[in-house]
This record gives sequence, structure tokens and C-alpha cells, in this order.
Amino acid sequence: MAQETPLDPAVAARLKRDANGLIPAIAQQYDSGEVLMLGWMDDEALRRTLTTGRATYWSRSRREYWVKGDTSGHVQWVKSVALDCDADTVLVKVDQVGAACHTGARTCFDEDRLPLGG
Repeated sequence: MAQETPLDPAVAARLKRDANGLIPAIAQQYDSGEVLMLGWMDDEALRRTLTTGRATYWSRSRREYWVKGDTSGHVQWVKSVALDCDADTVLVKVDQVGAACHTGARTCFDEDRLPLGG
């Protein structure tokens, strides 16, 4: 069996990870700009996302990798990936099939809007 290629060392050297080796990954609909969800990635999840074209995250609760849509059918087809200016967050622009949120909502950010004002 062939050994997997690690994340590009030049990319890995730039990442600013938290104490658990993770970076936040914001998923955004590529054509509308709709913010869909926040997940977490380590180097391996980012490598898989970049090489497979499917958004792959690290589940902090299950302590395992999960490819968005493998169980739900709500696939995220990756269109582009970018680091923010501090290299501590990744933006994954995707073509979302179905709901992005585990609750069944299109986006994780529609349901609980907080009031503004003083």
C-alpha cells in the first residue's frame, strides 16, 4: 500500500494551530458567499481536503476524521481553499449539496440571531 503524501511542508510551516493542533475552517458557499458552518482541521484533514476535493474535518467530540456528506449525503465539493492573513483560519469555498448544519438547516448561522443595539 502506498504511503500518503503529507501536507505540503511550506503550507504546514505557515499554519498557526491551537493547543490541540487544530485550526478553524469556515465553509462558505462558493457562488453566493453564504457562510455555511465552522469545522476544525488538523494538517491531515487539510491535506485530505486539498487532495480529494471533499471537505474533511476533525471531529473534536468523536476524535476522528469525517468527510462532510459521507453519512448524510450533504456533500461539500471543494472549489477553493485559502488561509487568512494570520494563517490561523482556513476558508473553504464549497458547493454545498443539501444542508450544511447537523440540525438539517442549510447553514449553521440562520437559527439563532442575537439582538443588536444598546
